[in-house]
Amino acid sequence: MDVKKFTTEIEGKELSVELGSLAQLSNGSALVKFGQTVVLATVVMLKNPGEKKYLPLTVDYEERFYAAGKIKGSRWIKREGRPTDEAILTGRLVDRTIRPLFNSKIRNDIQVILTVLSFDGENDPAIPALIGASTAISISDIPWNGPVAGISIGQSGKDWIITPNLSAKANSGSEIFIAGVEKDKETLINMIEGQTPQIAENDILEGIEFSKKYIKNLLDFQKKIIGEVNPQKKDLKIEEIEEEFKKEIEKFLEDKLEKSIYVSAKKERLEGLGKLQEELIEFVKGNYQDDTKKINQACELFEEKIDKIIHENILKHNKRPDDRKLDELREITTAIGILPRTHGSGLFKRGDTQILSLVTLGSPGAEQYLDQMELEGKKSFMHDYNFPPYSVGDIGPMRGPGRREIGHGALAEKALLPIIPSKEEFPYTIRIVSEVLSSNGSSSMGSVCGSTLALLDAGIPIKANVSGIAMGLMSDGEKYRVLTDIQGPEDHHGDMDLKIAGTRNGVTALQMDVKINGVTIDILKDTFRQAKKARLEILDTMEKTIKKPRPELSPFAPRVYTLQINPSKIGLVIGPGGKTINEIVAETGAAIDIEDDGRVFVTSENAELAKKAIGKIKTLTREVKVGEIFQGKVVKITDFGAFIELYPKQDGLLHISELGHQIKNVEDVIREGDVIDVKVKKIDANGKVGLALEKKPKKI
Repeated sequence: MDVKKFTTEIEGKELSVELGSLAQLSNGSALVKFGQTVVLATVVMLKNPGEKKYLPLTVDYEERFYAAGKIKGSRWIKREGRPTDEAILTGRLVDRTIRPLFNSKIRNDIQVILTVLSFDGENDPAIPALIGASTAISISDIPWNGPVAGISIGQSGKDWIITPNLSAKANSGSEIFIAGVEKDKETLINMIEGQTPQIAENDILEGIEFSKKYIKNLLDFQKKIIGEVNPQKKDLKIEEIEEEFKKEIEKFLEDKLEKSIYVSAKKERLEGLGKLQEELIEFVKGNYQDDTKKINQACELFEEKIDKIIHENILKHNKRPDDRKLDELREITTAIGILPRTHGSGLFKRGDTQILSLVTLGSPGAEQYLDQMELEGKKSFMHDYNFPPYSVGDIGPMRGPGRREIGHGALAEKALLPIIPSKEEFPYTIRIVSEVLSSNGSSSMGSVCGSTLALLDAGIPIKANVSGIAMGLMSDGEKYRVLTDIQGPEDHHGDMDLKIAGTRNGVTALQMDVKINGVTIDILKDTFRQAKKARLEILDTMEKTIKKPRPELSPFAPRVYTLQINPSKIGLVIGPGGKTINEIVAETGAAIDIEDDGRVFVTSENAELAKKAIGKIKTLTREVKVGEIFQGKVVKITDFGAFIELYPKQDGLLHISELGHQIKNVEDVIREGDVIDVKVKKIDANGKVGLALEKKPKKI
């Protein structure tokens, strides 16, 4: 392909797509520049289908430190290693956007790699990453129903604005990334990821509507590129199942399948469906002599039949697998104070989904340091999410958090962050861990609820209580039904998963994925309205257990004491090479953290030892005042006077004239080591202290 370059603008800033210059051996590639941020997007599909029973799509977002002109890592290892959480979240954002546009029956492995080659510190790489992925797939020979485009929006006052750069995001109280596609000349929304500071649902819907024209412009831009390239798509061999075989399977299943689906308890439902599927496999083996191909086709038909039954019963009869109403929540139970030595704990159960959330408080120095390609700084609030295999009745390797766990943990963290008190109000590092004990739908939103209970139990003065709910959708392209509190089969076979968390005042976080092309604003309006009703009902239930933070922290939690010192005296507390502060820590066992503005945080589980550390710091940083009287020690004699130590690290000058006009030699009156009473007479602009005698020495 000849090198071709296309340009458009986002709010006056150029976005360019260059084709044909790099990675020519991939099925498709695009070099996308936005400001001075540059992302290379590539896509490769293997020629032959594999044995997987699902669409084998992988999206990898690769950060490179050279992109930001940085050399990171330890002294021994400098190359990039495991992706950062931020990289995983961006990769998931792109994955969730492009995945619904592939034929789910494709079995050829497909990999999209997004490499950040240059990062200017301002322009968000997520935008060129998504545009690059969409363009690379669109111009390749891989069958796809794209293009797709996305944009980030925020707020300036109450007005929605486009926030493609990081400084605009930082200044906005809201950050929502919205992606969409075009169908029948209408822009449909197919992915949302956002955090907002308790914003009303109608305001968010206005923001989504506002984003559509920008999404359309980016879609039109890509269509122009696709039209000029005119890619020839491969005709993948997706073998159709013979009609006679379909009829055999349907006859075997008949009404057996529906009976197995409509069982309220997840364990019994899975056991029933598993047993029926085993019987189906044995039936196929008996008729087709262990034909693996036929067995796989039968299992595929089994899933398709479940999907069809669930869709039809909900759309025609409002019938859900557990017989709930469309807007009805599963039974909720809550508890707090579950464990004796944790600083706060909350247990939240909704249906078969059960979450145990635990709070740990630490000193300000326990903050997490962020040293990534995009992000630098500190983080004093963290939420982690664990999804052990036993939570779904399975076994599996325990190798640390996967992409899903990182994504769910980050979503719950976004939902909770707007209600966490500031460092000035509550100078602690806060970490929450949510353990999924059993899962049957919306464990991430269960983690939000469990974490809120744990925060209240820990006595943390949060600004409001937060709950979350997962909403679903069943649609046939014309009719649709919105479902509240989706569980297993509704999630797996449904057309949308929209998670919304918030307080009584508004939404704090939202995340949407779809399995269809996209959804309309009308569908979102109905979903938001139904979700708010559910969110408030959940809060009502949670607040029967605990409504306000406990008045006291756990006796096992450390106490953080704050004092303010003159920033110029920070060096006195630290001492040469950290000697002074290390001595205080060794003597008291307290953790001491000092901010550049002179704020000092002393953290200890022992109040007496904390007071001792504070006393030492106050002594080191004490500032004298005019008129104060001291009993000071003479530490140095000069021709013009004597230096008196008022307290450690603080001297004052007693001028010879203060000893009397007739005195010619200071040592005639006082000597080094003498202790005399002095009064602070003046303090000059440089902080130098002038003294006067308060009580004359006997020699005078």
